[in-house]
Amino acid sequence: MTTVESDELMLLTHQLLESIAAADWETYADLCDETLTAYEPEARGHRVVGMPFHQFYFEAGPAKAVQTSIIDPHVRLMGDCAVVTYVRLVQRATEQGFVSSRFEETRVWQRQDGRWQHVHFHRSAND
Repeated sequence: MTTVESDELMLLTHQLLESIAAADWETYADLCDETLTAYEPEARGHRVVGMPFHQFYFEAGPAKAVQTSIIDPHVRLMGDCAVVTYVRLVQRATEQGFVSSRFEETRVWQRQDGRWQHVHFHRSAND
């Protein structure tokens, strides 16, 4: 894998996370394949297929004062697919003060028609 490919995948992953924090559905939908699959705490142990499950959260609007950090990222390229793993730290300002959350995440990207599309993710429960 070249540094250029790794850098591009990390940039796309950052854009994806920024679109989530900003509730920017247009950017999120552009980065994701419409058949996106996911395992995440909100799905209560079920595999989610497609975009409607995720769109519900975007329609609720962006959280206030959120910062997302990617810790210890690793990119593995396998032909037209790539796996990006990292720990995601989310800091929020709430009425009760500052709150930090931590998640282990795996994002799978697939090159489709010459561009990377997010096709699957797995996110751990917050600790």
